[in-house]
Amino acid sequence: MTTRRVKIVGTGSYLPEGVLTNHDLEKMIDTTDEWIYTRTGIKERRVARPDENTSDLAFRASLPALEAAGLSPEDLDLIVMATITPDTHCPCGANWLQAKLNASKAVTFDVAAACSGFIFALSVAEQYLKNGTFRNALVVGAEIMTRTVDYTDRSSCILWGDGAGAAVVIPASDGDEAGVLSICLHTDGANGENLLLPGGGSRTTPISHESVDKKLHYLRMIEANRSFKVAVNCFADACLEAVAIAGYTIDDVDHIIPHQANARIIQAMAKKLNVSMDKVVMTIERYGNSSSATVPIALDDAVKSGRIRKGDLVLLTAFGGGLTWGGALIRW
Repeated sequence: MTTRRVKIVGTGSYLPEGVLTNHDLEKMIDTTDEWIYTRTGIKERRVARPDENTSDLAFRASLPALEAAGLSPEDLDLIVMATITPDTHCPCGANWLQAKLNASKAVTFDVAAACSGFIFALSVAEQYLKNGTFRNALVVGAEIMTRTVDYTDRSSCILWGDGAGAAVVIPASDGDEAGVLSICLHTDGANGENLLLPGGGSRTTPISHESVDKKLHYLRMIEANRSFKVAVNCFADACLEAVAIAGYTIDDVDHIIPHQANARIIQAMAKKLNVSMDKVVMTIERYGNSSSATVPIALDDAVKSGRIRKGDLVLLTAFGGGLTWGGALIRW
C-alpha cells in the first residue's frame, strides 16, 4: 500500500554540555572573538566528552523525538542515521544507536552525505514509508565533528561543533495536509575534493604514522572563497527547486531552516532568494557547524520554542562535502 506523503510527528535534539567559546580559541590559536564572529557568526560551539560517542548523542536526541511521537523504541521499524563521524566504520553508527535504544525490530543503517545528510536520510526514510515497506522511521543527524578538527588550521578549526537531532516519521493519513511535500537531492562528485576528510578510507589504508603526520585524518576545506559562492548558489537553487516541485513559491514559505555552515553564507542565500532573515532559523551563534546535525537541531529548536506552528510551510536546505546539496518542503 502506498501513501500520499509522510509526516514528522516528533523531534528531538541533544547538545553536549562542553562549551568551546571564541575566547577559549584565542588561547589556542592566533585569532580573536571578533575575527571569528565577523567571518562565521559563531560565538561558541559544543564539544562532546571524551567518553561520549556519536551514538550517545544520537540516543539522547532520539528519546524526546520518540516521546513526542508517542512511540517506544520497540515500535520502530527503521532507523536511518546521517553521519560522517560514526562510532566505528563497522558496525555503522545506526547499529550502535539501535542497541542503546533497544529497538530490536528496527532495520538500521547510516547515510553519509556530509552536511546534507539529514535531508538525504529523510528522503530514504520517505521512500520506505511511502511504498509500505515500513510503518515508521527514526531519522537522525549526529556528529562529533571536533574529533576531525586540526586545531592548528585557523581557517577551519573555528567552525566545528558536536550535536545530534532526530525526527520520527510516519505515513500521513488520508486527508491530512501535514507532511513532506517535496525533496530534491543533488551530488557533484567531481568537486568532492573541496570539502574532504581524506584519511581512514581505502586511499590511506592501512593507517600509518605517515598518514597521521600528514594530517590526512582531519577535515580539510580547500578553496574556501570558491566554496562560499558554490554553497550560496546550491542553497538557493535547492530552495527554489523544492518549492517549485510542490507547486509553491519561496514567498509562500514561513520558515527556512538551512544547514548552519556560516552566517554569511546564510545571509547571502537569503539575499539571493529575496527573503527576510526573519524567516530564517539561525542557531550557528550558539552551536557552530555540526554537519548533518545542524538541520534537525535547528528544526527541533524552532518546534520546541513555538516558532513553528501547525500549518506552517517549513523549508529545509543544506549543502555539504561530496559535494552534496538538497532541500525539503514540509507542511507542519
